[in-house]
Amino acid sequence: MKRENVLPPVLAFLLRLLFLTLRIRVDDRSGILKNPPAFPLIYTFWHNRILAVAAAFRIYYPPSRKGVSVLTSPSRDGEILAAVVAAFGMGAVRGSSSRRGSRALFECLEHLRHGADLAITPDGPRGPRYHLGPGLLLLCQQTDARIQPIHVRFGRCLRLKTWDQFTIPLPFSQIEITLAPYETIRATASDEDFEAERARIETLLKDQT
Repeated sequence: MKRENVLPPVLAFLLRLLFLTLRIRVDDRSGILKNPPAFPLIYTFWHNRILAVAAAFRIYYPPSRKGVSVLTSPSRDGEILAAVVAAFGMGAVRGSSSRRGSRALFECLEHLRHGADLAITPDGPRGPRYHLGPGLLLLCQQTDARIQPIHVRFGRCLRLKTWDQFTIPLPFSQIEITLAPYETIRATASDEDFEAERARIETLLKDQT
């Protein structure tokens, strides 16, 4: 039996057990929990924070929203991640800058134009760590979506020796999540303007890393 078929239900079961033990505190500076906006959001956080955001999603994602899909790699690992997030009520868009990039971009645009949300780790799936690629900005410039930056602080945790130092919260530990104010990506007339905007958002995401 393929690991893509075996691992997702096992991982989802183990994660549910872990998530039940975590103490999650959310600082909602964007106001989304009390007053969800009419425009679509792109939840943006670094790749090594995936587990913390998934743990908070199952509790705090507003039921009035149209759902959220996660941008995942078209690799086997991406297939496993897509199956795991499906177990927590999230969809998946498969693609990366190197494989299915244009198709994934089109699917993301259609997703946002229908009013649904996306979750993107801008330094995934292979890094470099804490580097923001251009795709996120392009999605915002071509739709009315806003970036919803998510900052995470861990209590007790395990950091793996991977390219992103993937972080696993330990059972019964605390996670502090900050939903920062929405960010609008302005139109840019030149490569220099675009790079300045990219650097601005990258710095904003790094500020609480």
